Amino acid sequence: MNQNGLMMQYFEWHLPDDASLWKTLKANVAKLKTMGVSAVWLPPAYKGNQGIHDVGYGAYDLYDLGEFDQKGSVPTKYGTKKEYLAAVKALQDKGIDVYADIVINHKIGADEAELITAEEFNASNRNQMVGDKRVILGFTKFTFPGRNGKYSKFKWNWNHFSGIDWDQKAKDHGVYLIEGKKFSSDVDDENSNYDYLMGADLDFDNPEVEHEMYRWGEWYLNTTGVNGLRLDAVKHISSSFYRKWLPAMRKITGKELFSVGEYWHWDVNRLERYLDNVNNEMSLFDVPLHLHFHDASKAHGNYDLRTILDNTLVSRRPMQAVTFVDNHDSQPGQSLESWVEDWFKPLAYAIILLRESGYPCLFYGDYAGIPASQIKPMKAVLDKMLKLRKKSAYGPQHDYLDDPNVIGWTREGDEEHKDSGCAVVMSDGTGGIKHMYIGRQFAGKHFVDEMKNAKYNIKIDEWGYGDFYVNRAAVAIWVPKEPKATQV
Repeated sequence: MNQNGLMMQYFEWHLPDDASLWKTLKANVAKLKTMGVSAVWLPPAYKGNQGIHDVGYGAYDLYDLGEFDQKGSVPTKYGTKKEYLAAVKALQDKGIDVYADIVINHKIGADEAELITAEEFNASNRNQMVGDKRVILGFTKFTFPGRNGKYSKFKWNWNHFSGIDWDQKAKDHGVYLIEGKKFSSDVDDENSNYDYLMGADLDFDNPEVEHEMYRWGEWYLNTTGVNGLRLDAVKHISSSFYRKWLPAMRKITGKELFSVGEYWHWDVNRLERYLDNVNNEMSLFDVPLHLHFHDASKAHGNYDLRTILDNTLVSRRPMQAVTFVDNHDSQPGQSLESWVEDWFKPLAYAIILLRESGYPCLFYGDYAGIPASQIKPMKAVLDKMLKLRKKSAYGPQHDYLDDPNVIGWTREGDEEHKDSGCAVVMSDGTGGIKHMYIGRQFAGKHFVDEMKNAKYNIKIDEWGYGDFYVNRAAVAIWVPKEPKATQV
């Protein structure tokens, strides 16, 4: 029986630095399957600059999956290579796909520094040079002595990068463009040009760099056997690279290799333009939708819910939209913090889990909590919604997004999923009733609110309509359920 797909981001920023995640994940595979999870997005699995303390985005050695004594530890924050591969296999044995997080925009933690001629540019306007060209001391030589040439003998030097952000000679931060290099033109135009982000920025115009990234991609995919990729910081990487690299990786592996990019921008037009530029070789996270959720949660009833889906990727390109409520970047304390307030979380999750469009991503920090930020788990509420997504959210959809404070939709269900069909109604204000069509096949049937906001059943009329109620600042999810017969 076909079921709704569900991705889970199985980490948050503040997990313990105890190399236990891969083992924990392997032990919880059966539970994930029961929840309806069909794919798991795992954090970067290779060695970062801070070793066991690195979340994974300070990429140091892409060939070290927790196998070599580098940066102060053999395991990564999440475990060893052996444990990682065992977790991947355990998930796949249960029919759950694995998406690997890859960070190829930059490298951090060079083994040696080099004297480099460079130009400093205005961090807010990358077209504006600041001062004169000069010799700086940059951390750009990556030799990976702990790995000693195993898997790849490639050594990185200044010629393989376009820019860096630290001059060790002057002990000064800045945006330094290496002599003879240029910022890529097919990147986001924030700060006039957002090619440079952090660390030693890879120069994808260098044929040696391009060749090595193809070689590493083939090695990584064949070594791990993952099913897909989460692509970090794509707006900072030349779109022409992924336009060529992804089809090549699919050809090498013979896999569909589902890929989703992180392009953090509020403007859906930027996301659509990028998808066109990469020849639609990937999906993108629906950042505009997430930001709508954040704004609605902060408005506390002064938000027009009729517009919650306007100018979002899921409304423009539903087949390429990965919808999410929050993630590791938006959680409290991070540079892109835009946390959705707790009261609105059930409404937001209902939108991504119970509608027909979009590929929803469940965040570990929402499900299990974030102790470092005193954020409690939403497991009880989310378990109800996950069960309803798995069992009830099928069939044609009818939208009632016609009131600024009370909106809803229905799903008619289908023959493949017994007793499927549901009606969702939500309010960020005082609550109310939505008169909605759910299908004539339900005429005379009773519905109950699985979220327990309404304490009574309702009956569908002969035309297939019902009056579905929701309480103040809440979401109600109505499903067919006949009341128990009264004994005479």
